[in-house]
Amino acid sequence: MAGVLVAVTGGVASGKSAATRVFESLGVAVIDADVAARAVVEPGQPALAAVAGRFGPSALGPDGRLDRAAMRQRVFADPQARADLEALLHPPIRAWLRQACAEAPGPYAVVAIPLLAEGGGRAAYPWLQRILVIDVPEAVQMARLQARDGADAALARKMIAAQASRRQRLAMADDVVVNDGSLADLEAAIQRLHLQYSALVGGTSVPKAFRD
Repeated sequence: MAGVLVAVTGGVASGKSAATRVFESLGVAVIDADVAARAVVEPGQPALAAVAGRFGPSALGPDGRLDRAAMRQRVFADPQARADLEALLHPPIRAWLRQACAEAPGPYAVVAIPLLAEGGGRAAYPWLQRILVIDVPEAVQMARLQARDGADAALARKMIAAQASRRQRLAMADDVVVNDGSLADLEAAIQRLHLQYSALVGGTSVPKAFRD
């Protein structure tokens, strides 16, 4: 098992995926919550049966798999349905991530959890040693969503508002990278963190760079 487990999170269009790709390029194992979310609802998995039991046969497609498009529409329109779905899926997702972390090689591993703040934060993942927030000003999020997804300003604002606030994410952060510059700037910031995280392994002291 990796000696230190670092969660990477951030708002929509913050650059979380770009950050985890840099970690991967440095040889760091990256465990992805999106992969976990798909794995726990594969046919035959208890979580899929639980979802079908709560939401009925319409939750499944003709192939017996979760109908993601239908469920997205359903939970977007019904806050209680969304809460029920999260209650069914978050525990097995956390268990899947914990097991994957237990098998991760290297001195430290990264766990990509986009909705960490929405899913209980540190209290839901007590086995994490550090939380890295990829932060970005809302104006930059807006511009990226409009350029990347073709969203208009109203939709971009809704997408941002549907997530935890920037303040909520920053409140739980041990480390922050403000990703409002170039890819080269992001790469340099992640490389610095890579050295610092590697230095944490085998000791209990926190490098001065983490305390400033």
